[in-house]
Amino acid sequence: MKRFRLIRKRNSALIILFSISILLLSWLISPVIPKMLATQSKTFNSVWEIVNNNFYDPKFNGVDWKAMQSKYAPKINQTQNIDQAAVIINQMLGELQTSHTKFYTQNEPAYYQILGIFAPMNEELQKQLKNIFPSGKIEYTDIGIYTKTLNNKTFINTILDGSPAAKVGLKTGDEIINADGKPFHPIKSFAGKAGQKVTLKIQRQPDAKSQQAITVTPKTFDTTTMFLDAQIASTQIIERQGKKIGYVHIWSYGGDQYQQQLEDDLIYGRLKDADALVLDLRDGWGGAPMVGLNIFLAQPGFSLTNINRNGRRSTYYSHWKKPVVMLVNEGSRSAKEVVAYGFQKAKIGSVVGTKTAGAVVAGRPFLLADGTLLYVAVANVYVDENQRLEGKGVTPDIIVPFPIEYAQGNDPQKERAIREALAKL
Repeated sequence: MKRFRLIRKRNSALIILFSISILLLSWLISPVIPKMLATQSKTFNSVWEIVNNNFYDPKFNGVDWKAMQSKYAPKINQTQNIDQAAVIINQMLGELQTSHTKFYTQNEPAYYQILGIFAPMNEELQKQLKNIFPSGKIEYTDIGIYTKTLNNKTFINTILDGSPAAKVGLKTGDEIINADGKPFHPIKSFAGKAGQKVTLKIQRQPDAKSQQAITVTPKTFDTTTMFLDAQIASTQIIERQGKKIGYVHIWSYGGDQYQQQLEDDLIYGRLKDADALVLDLRDGWGGAPMVGLNIFLAQPGFSLTNINRNGRRSTYYSHWKKPVVMLVNEGSRSAKEVVAYGFQKAKIGSVVGTKTAGAVVAGRPFLLADGTLLYVAVANVYVDENQRLEGKGVTPDIIVPFPIEYAQGNDPQKERAIREALAKL
């Protein structure tokens, strides 16, 4: 009987302790949840307000923008974190059916890349970013891949030239099964692991027996320089049928440095002696390259010849007068589409690939109080005064589909462009 009373007392004590723990846990959690909801709600309202005040069309592309606030605000209150809130916010922005209008969190590579493109040109944005990037550099850790979800599977869509992914032999079309045994995430799989090994389990063919492990070492990318580095790494001479075909991938036009690098390579550098050129504008980012085609259009142009002491002559031409073939796809957007349009209009050469994105308006980034990023279309864009490419895009002269799934690194579009360049010779 005495033992029974002791057991009852001990059980009572455990129940009291458990109850206190529950109350303590509830006390700790309860202020957090409303605070999170308040932050997400504040971010949602900020997004709505910025779009309301800055979207290029005062009629919001025929959408009742006030009604959108009422429609989506209740859904924000059901989210548990900023990533869930981002889904709702982007659903609201999607109602506008306009490119260059999207909400980004720090869990997306595009967040860092957009900031890296715009910050060098915007002092106010640089000041705002000091709290997020104390070093002054806009950086994130990655291996240099873009992925696409197809049939609930994650495939490598494209790989930055010279990146860690390219160096270890990852290929376009590889399905990523996991990263270090965990579900793959474009940011979280590599965050804090610069210089450390990460093992990706990939599948290269439809047969599951083709699965293999590839170890890659992520690096810290400076988003103000990463696309120029990739452009330089892509530049090469491809020898076919006794001819030299120059190739360069322009990953971004978000600054004069990309066009300057191209022109330097064509006039003085590695592409100077090429017999023809393949200019790859697939994927990546746009910009505002009003002079992007000048090197191919300058007429009559001029040449400059240097003769050194031993009589050796070196001649440089101010423009490129050899055959050019352009590559585009559904990832060619914004200013790249303007360049493709001008390329076709001027009949500089053939355009090969698939139809471009149809994303041709002018966008501006807005950094929100919680560090998230809103990209908003702030100006409509026309070419030749009355031609609008938004929602329309540019259709190539030679259409070449590119199925990504299990492509095993094969690039039918690039191969077709090379053959077209050879034919022009």
